[in-house]
Amino acid sequence: MSVQPASQPSTKTARQARIKAILGAESVRSQAELAALLADDGVQVTQATLSRDLVELGAIRVRGVDGGLVYAIRGEGGSRLPQTGVTQEVLDARLAKLCAELLVTAEASGNIVVLRTPPGAANFLALAIDHSVLPAVLGSIAGDDTVLLVTRDPQGGEEMAARFLALADPQQAEA
Repeated sequence: MSVQPASQPSTKTARQARIKAILGAESVRSQAELAALLADDGVQVTQATLSRDLVELGAIRVRGVDGGLVYAIRGEGGSRLPQTGVTQEVLDARLAKLCAELLVTAEASGNIVVLRTPPGAANFLALAIDHSVLPAVLGSIAGDDTVLLVTRDPQGGEEMAARFLALADPQQAEA
């Protein structure tokens, strides 16, 4: 049995997050193929557990680019479109659009960035940030109208806050 890295706990939530990541990045045709990909990551899972996870995640089978059936997870925000093989460019464009619509302020202190949104919008913005895979961001926490980001660089907060402000208003960033 493989041992998982310390940064990846062996919990149901961690396993399901890994399943979502795999299905979002690769065309997976069967549960056996998915189980093998998980095993490559050090996650051992039975077929019954994997089947339950797919049901709980709302996985569906859709036609892939080659015409074969592949597993996919529905998008966030009530979208009925599956997320399969979404490119980084699409994720970055989505983050920029959401920043333009939702970001009210961005302030930093050291490696902490506080993003303010209208009430009820912080979780939506934080999810887009998490899915955009920003290497400089260690993690995010969302409340009702506030997103807290922690950057990897101990002094990276100012730069990250400026980046989010530029995403929210590209014309001002060019000036």
